[in-house]
Amino acid sequence: MDLTAKLVQMLPLQKGQGKNGEWKKQDIIVETGGQYPKKVCISIWGDKINEKALQIGNTLNISFDVESREYNGRWYTDVKAWKVEAAGSAAGGGNSSYADEMPPDINYDDSKDDLPF
Repeated sequence: MDLTAKLVQMLPLQKGQGKNGEWKKQDIIVETGGQYPKKVCISIWGDKINEKALQIGNTLNISFDVESREYNGRWYTDVKAWKVEAAGSAAGGGNSSYADEMPPDINYDDSKDDLPF
């Protein structure tokens, strides 16, 4: 999945030692655009942490996977990024604003709805 969102907070970098060697994880909080913005916590692991792009206020293009797992009868969901870059960097750079990255608001006219439900 892909998401374009504004970086609003970076949580402390976490590091540790596992059976496969050292690991590090950076959790970030991003905010989507549109009429009803949502905040999402996204985890970035290991060499996927792009410190140049991770600046508060930057608009980011994030490619991620959503994964859930069960532990002791409870379910936990992670949003894990596998690619993070500054918005516009894939298109050769650009000066687009955060609002330009979000799709326009759509006004639906229910009177023209021809669905039976």
